[in-house]
Amino acid sequence: MKTKTPLKQLKLSVPTEETTISSFLTASGTFHDGDLLLNQKGLRLISEEKEPRSASNKELDFEFSLEDLEAIKVIGKGSGGVVQLVRHKWLGKLFALKAIQMNIQEEIRKQIVQELKINQAAQCPNVVVCYHSFYHNGAISLVLEYMDRGSLVDVIKQVKTILEPYLAVVCKQVLQGLVYLHNERHVIHRDIKPSNLLVNHKGEVKITDFGVSASLASSIGQRDTFVGTYNYMSPERISGKTYDYSSDIWSLGMVVLECAIGRFPYMRSEDQQSRPSFYELLEAIVDSPPPSAPPDQFSPEFCSFVSACIQEDPGKRSSSLELLSHPFIKKFEDKDIDLGILVGSLEPPVNFPR
Repeated sequence: MKTKTPLKQLKLSVPTEETTISSFLTASGTFHDGDLLLNQKGLRLISEEKEPRSASNKELDFEFSLEDLEAIKVIGKGSGGVVQLVRHKWLGKLFALKAIQMNIQEEIRKQIVQELKINQAAQCPNVVVCYHSFYHNGAISLVLEYMDRGSLVDVIKQVKTILEPYLAVVCKQVLQGLVYLHNERHVIHRDIKPSNLLVNHKGEVKITDFGVSASLASSIGQRDTFVGTYNYMSPERISGKTYDYSSDIWSLGMVVLECAIGRFPYMRSEDQQSRPSFYELLEAIVDSPPPSAPPDQFSPEFCSFVSACIQEDPGKRSSSLELLSHPFIKKFEDKDIDLGILVGSLEPPVNFPR
């Protein structure tokens, strides 16, 4: 009889280099930045009156600490940190644990604080749930919802292309998440890409990774900072101009087109070995028309949807709310398309011990 290999208890390494954020650490080992307080017991936001506010109402109906979790294996990397699959020792529930060592630059620290605040406030079925967050042993840890079919990257590796009915279901869920971020949270995600759109066996699609997101004071605000993955950047972002929520729409259009044709839209063919470099992509965006869906391969509704997203002029792009009513989305709403049938039949990206 084969002996089951015991799982290792989760241990987070302490940074070996001198941290650059000592001014943000209190004597008690609490990470303190503005109105955010984070320690090994969890996270709290402090109001302007300095009165404690209740923790995230998305917490599970039981309390736990990092010591209650056991590591299974590394499943990926997020902005600034490693993501592990972990299991609660007593209940058996799986989570994704994102651990971020804090010997980092000032700009990255600000991004992490931003991610913590967005995760703390997010209440949307199409945004990955953050159950708990901790600061301990020189690392910030986020206990996130585990999406057991990985990301759209993992789906595409197996199915090569996603058919229009399933793409409509994917688009609708991502758009619902973007409507929440744009209209309710006043947040530009700034890094919409296949690896940041997670799926589970039930066919749920959720947006994750807010390490480079930008909060805006109003719904008409603009940003001019350069962060995120350049492959999916809008023309105004990659060329260093100001941008707004519509930059996320360009990125969504690029993701959807890639899922449909099975290759990055700026790659000339499937045989091309690597994606274009930053300068090649910049040149293509400046000198060439935006990518589009081939009309001889896709429906007019799908071609129209892609075009509504991938417009060089950001003012001509549809908003996330407008796209929810697009004919491509409406075309399949009454068809009872079950994305779970597609992703549920795929191999999980992580084979963990049972």
